[in-house]
Amino acid sequence: PISGIKHDEMVLIKNIHFFSMCEHHLLPFFGRANIAYIPSDGKIVGISDLAKALEVLAKRPQIQERLTKELADLIVANLKPKGAMVVIDAEHLCMSMRGVKKPGARIVTSAVRGIFRTRESTRLEMLELIKKELL
Repeated sequence: PISGIKHDEMVLIKNIHFFSMCEHHLLPFFGRANIAYIPSDGKIVGISDLAKALEVLAKRPQIQERLTKELADLIVANLKPKGAMVVIDAEHLCMSMRGVKKPGARIVTSAVRGIFRTRESTRLEMLELIKKELL
């Protein structure tokens, strides 16, 4: 956490590109992660720390569902926020190249913790923010 700075509203990092390897088929999957948390006691973390956490988890052979869950759980364990939410949207080459051969099909997973789970308006705010292009 960054000391000396207090913030008690949602922090959202959008469109973090990542690459990983499907542990079932040993083929890549890649996409974008959206990570949000609401600080507890005003404690925030450096924004690149969340991208680094995603990178570390994605480097090992993975399945997207576990990657999403592990990232949310890591945020909760280390930051102890009021809530955390992770949404990952990815394309799996195992779907594009083999089997059903459906290039462009995307898998979306989410992990919802704390206030994002218990307060629908907070969850919907995050989902609206990831849909918008604000710049």
